[in-house]
Amino acid sequence: MTTSNKRPVRSYILRQGRLTKHQERGIKNFSSKYAIPFQKSFLNFDQVFPKRNKVILEIGFGMGDSLLEMVSAEPDKDFIGIEVHPPGVGRLINEAHQLGLKNLKVYMADANDVLAECLPDESIDRFQLYFPDPWHKKKHNKRRIVQPEFLRLISSKLKPGGILHMATDWQPYAEQMLELLEQFEGLENTSTAGNGAQSGYCPRPEFRPETKFERRGERLGHGVWDLLFIKQ
Repeated sequence: MTTSNKRPVRSYILRQGRLTKHQERGIKNFSSKYAIPFQKSFLNFDQVFPKRNKVILEIGFGMGDSLLEMVSAEPDKDFIGIEVHPPGVGRLINEAHQLGLKNLKVYMADANDVLAECLPDESIDRFQLYFPDPWHKKKHNKRRIVQPEFLRLISSKLKPGGILHMATDWQPYAEQMLELLEQFEGLENTSTAGNGAQSGYCPRPEFRPETKFERRGERLGHGVWDLLFIKQ
């Protein structure tokens, strides 16, 4: 019997770097409070979030600035963040502890693994993917996280009426996202835009914070494309 050694295509590159003192403190001292260890069993939301509010899932929160702002602004919702890079995880949970936030949990693991192995079907009220790596070169487009299989997985985890929200500042990626989402059965675009360059896209919703990078890009004339779809 032969065994395939082909590695799955990942949408990220693990970059090794030193943790700052605060990031290291976050992981060392507060992981037990905020981090959920990856294991192949479905998460018991009643144990993790005793109040059982609406659950928001964000993949790839980077250094955690916008997610932290949302968690603080929406205490009546529970948030799960997924990120593979330790500096961002350490920074986020250190800041969350300093603010005394109780509605946040974090996975430091591959998003596809968490989706497939840890989250029950129809358990998520809102899914967020903001500014994923666009993998600009055409030969690297296959590494983009937004692919048909990924959308099938996300859709299965959303509750009926749940929101899928993506944003990117790379127009070719926005066009690819829109094309795939429009073709996906069971998801309906909430955009009311008519025909034209912005057809199919939505204004930035109030719950998504505007980042410093985004504001700088707007001053330079760069665009940002938001897509909001609802599960039927």
